[in-house]
Amino acid sequence: MKAYVFPGQGAQFVGMGKDLYDGNALAKEMFEKANEILGFRITDLMFAGTDEDLRQTRVTQPAIFLHSVILAKTLGESFTPEMTAGHSLGEFSALVAAGALSFEDGLKLVYARAMAMQKACEAEPSTMAAILGLDDAKVEEVLAGIDEVVVPANYNSPGQLVISGSVKGIEIACEQLKAAGAKRALPLKVGGAFHSPLMEPARVELAAAINATHFNTPVCPVYQNVTGKPYTEPAQIRENLIAQLTAPVRWTQIVQNMVADGGTHFTEVGPGTVLQGLVKKIAPEAETASA
Repeated sequence: MKAYVFPGQGAQFVGMGKDLYDGNALAKEMFEKANEILGFRITDLMFAGTDEDLRQTRVTQPAIFLHSVILAKTLGESFTPEMTAGHSLGEFSALVAAGALSFEDGLKLVYARAMAMQKACEAEPSTMAAILGLDDAKVEEVLAGIDEVVVPANYNSPGQLVISGSVKGIEIACEQLKAAGAKRALPLKVGGAFHSPLMEPARVELAAAINATHFNTPVCPVYQNVTGKPYTEPAQIRENLIAQLTAPVRWTQIVQNMVADGGTHFTEVGPGTVLQGLVKKIAPEAETASA
């Protein structure tokens, strides 16, 4: 079965999407529609901005979403997903690609999410770190004993778990996890503690926007971050999407479940190849490709 997967924040690069804009009339039309919806020329920042421009959450999230969704659209009839999933932000791309959300509504929600998250990040300094070479259960055990906000945020692959929390909590956790046997504990250059309780103000703000948006039944199951399981029922999809901001991304479980349900070919749609690498670590037998 064909699985299509969509990347999240961190996959951006200057020049992303320019080939699509220049070489495909439909892509150009969709990019210009996005400029109109957002009220600023995001294409200028994507095609010729600076790394710093692209690192701003309010730019990064819609930029990656646009690259992924427009790329999927340009594939035409060859785009025949039997299952989709997206990593964090990528879940919105997966929902649009599967027909659960319109392009316009997806973009508006992604921008609302980005602005709400940026606001939450500015309200309370917080960060994330990647923990490599330690069992998930051991990481969870160490974090449970720390008297600060610090939680598992991204279960990326066996032996790679990203944690999220207060600046102090992450510092303490990195020390303790290295002492517990982690090969590396790498602080990440991110705006804040995504997928942690510190995103609660953003979750509340985004919930209002999601609840006001129309969702369709997707053409195929969408495997969602909060449980790693497949969904097709619009009300449940909406509920899971709201919970996503403060819950961990269960990417390891998503890929395991997709493979168990018959997924054999994983195509990454969007900038970068990060998800292909993670799929190979989780399910070495799976075939991977870029769209």
